[in-house]
Amino acid sequence: MDAKLGQLKSLLRGCGRTLVAYSGGVDSTFLAKVAADMLGEQMLAVIADTPSLPRRELAQALALAEQLHIPVRVIKTNEMADPRYASNPVDRCYFCKSELFGKLVALARAEGWQTIVYGENLSDSGDSRPGTQAAAECGVRAPLREVGLTKAEIRALSRELGLPTANKPQMACLSSRIPYGESVTAETLAKIEAAENVLRGADFRDVRVRHHGDVARIEVGADEMLRFFRNGLRESVVEAFKKLGYRYVTLDLQGFRSGSGNEVLTKEKGKVS
Repeated sequence: MDAKLGQLKSLLRGCGRTLVAYSGGVDSTFLAKVAADMLGEQMLAVIADTPSLPRRELAQALALAEQLHIPVRVIKTNEMADPRYASNPVDRCYFCKSELFGKLVALARAEGWQTIVYGENLSDSGDSRPGTQAAAECGVRAPLREVGLTKAEIRALSRELGLPTANKPQMACLSSRIPYGESVTAETLAKIEAAENVLRGADFRDVRVRHHGDVARIEVGADEMLRFFRNGLRESVVEAFKKLGYRYVTLDLQGFRSGSGNEVLTKEKGKVS
């Protein structure tokens, strides 16, 4: 693991003036911190301000960058204006990442940045990752994957570096809560964000609110499920969700699982084979 960290530092030193696609998550924070340590003012973390990024995540990411002395800039992305993204196909992430990386390429050309990197790691290769294609098309590198760092190793190294993201739950954009084929709108994303804020306000750690029209399907950690049935929490959550416009509020008994929206893809592959 230490050898991989050494390889990462060497790789980043050779990147010259570098832009880091940053979100405040485990991987991008680790990558941005190592890049800042290696390159100083020759690196810049860039975070996209988009309706699919919860406001609390944006605020926390900016505060974290300041805390860790990582230079950061906020840019606006316009994937919501792209009907290919808004129609929510299975490769939705491709159009999102194409928009982001396209903006970063334009920024690099305008300001003389030599390399663009993002936080994909070796463990990400097992999930559906249309964004990987967008990165390749735009010449964006994935240093964590290049040196063979896994998610578990990145968390362990983050702990060694004292990064507060070491144990941060996995995060994904709000659009991932909407089933493929159902349109992504700013209004729906705001509704999902508000619903998840209800649960985070009740101190749930791993949280997803899957949006199915007028049905909210709640995912929380299996060890947290019983909390819904204590101290009137179930009733207060249902009331809050109904005020947001949900007619039915359900609890997924399988619990929180990152990428559960992609389970339909696995089932479809099974039918074909």
